[in-house]
Amino acid sequence: MRIRDVMTESVVTATPDTSVREVAEIMRERNVGSVVLVEDGQPVGFVTDRDLAVSVLADGRDPSDRACDHASAPVVTAAPDLDITGAAELMVEHGIRRLPVLEGGELIGIVTLDDLAVRTGDAELAMNLASSITRAALPEFYFHHRGG
Repeated sequence: MRIRDVMTESVVTATPDTSVREVAEIMRERNVGSVVLVEDGQPVGFVTDRDLAVSVLADGRDPSDRACDHASAPVVTAAPDLDITGAAELMVEHGIRRLPVLEGGELIGIVTLDDLAVRTGDAELAMNLASSITRAALPEFYFHHRGG
């Protein structure tokens, strides 16, 4: 199975100069947890609901700050013909949960951890991916044996 088969084609995007308040409003209106920042047709950053909570709200930042100042970058992307195993490996390698899909340099979709879990119907893949990505994204001290 290829990521083209499981990706979401309607990617929610904004420009890097969009304010974080506007990005939050877009997330609410479109019922999504992330927005891809696009410049000249290319993804240049990601803003997630967690970025807004941790980097903006918790730090008392101005809601008019530019989204690109709170975005995750660079963006790891994939081609639509990549198989889901390759996509899963990329996500684990980079500790990411979202993978924009580019074809001919154009953003045509996005694959998320949820897409791989739900649309493939492979519960074991989903469980292993979630565990591996969490381990890749968090510091090692969360996983050492705590004696007792």
